[in-house]
Amino acid sequence: MSRPLEGIRVLDFSRVLSGPYCAMVLGDLGADVIKVERDGSGDDLRGWGPPFMPDGESTYFLSVNRNKRSIVLDLKTQSGRELALRLAQASDVILENFRPEVMESLGLGYGRLSALHPGLIYCSITGYGTTGPLAGRPGYDVITQGMGGLMSVTGEPDGAPMRVGVAIVDLVTGLYSAVAILGALQARTRSGKGQRVDLSLLESCLAVMPNLTAGYLMAGEKPVRLGNGHPNTVPYKVFPTRDGNLTLAVGNDGQWRRLCKVMGHPEFADDPRYAENRARIPRRSEVEELVSGWFRERNTDEWVKLLADAEVPCGPIHTIDRILSDSQIEALGLLKTLVHPTSGALRVVGAPFHFSADDTEPYLPPPRLGEHTGAVLKELLSLNDADLRELEQKGAFGTTAHGKT
Repeated sequence: MSRPLEGIRVLDFSRVLSGPYCAMVLGDLGADVIKVERDGSGDDLRGWGPPFMPDGESTYFLSVNRNKRSIVLDLKTQSGRELALRLAQASDVILENFRPEVMESLGLGYGRLSALHPGLIYCSITGYGTTGPLAGRPGYDVITQGMGGLMSVTGEPDGAPMRVGVAIVDLVTGLYSAVAILGALQARTRSGKGQRVDLSLLESCLAVMPNLTAGYLMAGEKPVRLGNGHPNTVPYKVFPTRDGNLTLAVGNDGQWRRLCKVMGHPEFADDPRYAENRARIPRRSEVEELVSGWFRERNTDEWVKLLADAEVPCGPIHTIDRILSDSQIEALGLLKTLVHPTSGALRVVGAPFHFSADDTEPYLPPPRLGEHTGAVLKELLSLNDADLRELEQKGAFGTTAHGKT
């Protein structure tokens, strides 16, 4: 089977999470992703742990770098920069997440590369954008979650602001980047011209709170922390049961009526204090206390079955180990196995999208640092072993360039 992005080459200078996650998505779609790393340590994420595999590989790095080839280039040397320049001209997409002006200082900025390669798509990810008083600051997920307002609405009402349990701003910025690159590639099929795409963690953070930002911009309502509650519908949160907890998501008044019936309290379905969501919102605490009392009467599994049968959205709260062994995940075939040259068999969560006519199965394990340096330079730049030895002597790539000859 073919892959949707076969024939598209991405030269990826990014590191840690937002850029690498974007590149992995493009790789899952079949793009040839060439990951450019620095000699010695490579992507910072290679050192993030524990946990580490027995061979020292970081599981964090392994989680977001499949379907890529790694090369080592020393961009501080003239020869290393010249190789990067030549590789850029043989690529469709450049991806980088340095601070603004870093790529310019290396002679790899958009202006120069687009002049040499007018069809190039050049995607830059920054912390705070390329203009404005914060443009020069480095971007970090947790800082942006705080500054961007996300932490102000995450956590219990009387508790401290909380970080989301994963680096959500990095991840959604990576997804937005992949979407933007796909859009630019589609535009190129019409015009024949490439363009620059730039995104920031700060903008992405605001973009994932559409209802909250709209509530303030359009109605002047400042959102607050509601714990597991929802600002626009009630009841919609985590509720304790007799033996644990479950999530409930009543999204309309029909579901409220069915909830009341299942709970054995149909009288509340038409009670004017609770019948409509508009009435329940100002009585949030009262409604949640009422529903909490109902849920404590049975075990979680009993409620999940009863509510699911009545088409009231609900579910258990699984730990990671529990959901990864769930029969639904098995049925979807989401877990894949890749064979790494030193870590052995790696079980990973595969791409969450499926195509009826194209393949999305993982085809390359996460690369060792510099594993493909020699092969890529030979393939794309027509270099030979003598050329590679000369470049090594000039410091273009270092001792971690595995298989360079």
